[in-house]
Amino acid sequence: MSVPTLSIVFMALATLFAFAIPVVLLIYYRKKGADILPFFIGCAVFVIFALFLEPLMHQLVLKVLPVGKTIMGNTLLYALYGGLAAGVFEETGRFLAFKTVLKKKLGNDRNALMYGAGHGGIEAILVLGFAYIGNIVMSVLINAGQTDLLTATATGEAAEQLKTVLDSLTATAPYTYLLGIVERIVAITTHICLSVLVWFAVKKPGKGWLFPLAILLHAALDGILVILAAHLPAAAVEGCLVVMALGLVLLARAVWKKNAEI
Repeated sequence: MSVPTLSIVFMALATLFAFAIPVVLLIYYRKKGADILPFFIGCAVFVIFALFLEPLMHQLVLKVLPVGKTIMGNTLLYALYGGLAAGVFEETGRFLAFKTVLKKKLGNDRNALMYGAGHGGIEAILVLGFAYIGNIVMSVLINAGQTDLLTATATGEAAEQLKTVLDSLTATAPYTYLLGIVERIVAITTHICLSVLVWFAVKKPGKGWLFPLAILLHAALDGILVILAAHLPAAAVEGCLVVMALGLVLLARAVWKKNAEI
């Protein structure tokens, strides 16, 4: 079995997109008058809260506590737990960033957009970009008949997981890799919209309710994604996400028009 050349091409395109879009957004929002600092604070908050603190809780809840097996064995419970965890950690990270290191930047509302670009942009690089780079390397080795270089040192559960990945690369339809681009566009758009909600929750008196709303919306989007992925093909899932993201855009736009001082 080999990996279709078109799959490798599409993975390369998705990787290029993952690295390019954050840079494009950084330049665009900078030209619109936003400061640079919020972009990099957004990057840092995602790494700290989504890639470090949240996984620590997952290790405790899913691996140590007895309730973990129950959650993992029930799609609905897993969707609810995973969605709430992502919502609480990431939106709290935004809230704290706006309250502390970005407090002096609240006078420029475009910084909310710049922060969201950084938060979602670094996620695109780490989740899509680096993952697809690894997939491309493995695909090239598969097509060169050198899979032994990948499997030589893998044993036990690691070997089984690696075999699953290799089988997936050869069996997955090429177009599927382009869906990663759609998913990242939706994710970055979502992060920018949620940043707008939390931004005004921090900045505007009487708008604190936008913070828990952002948590609930984030949780709902992630939870619904888990449920849809268990029952629908990837293309249908992405289509549903696009529709939900458009709804969030309309909400964020309404909040922006009512509160932004531009």
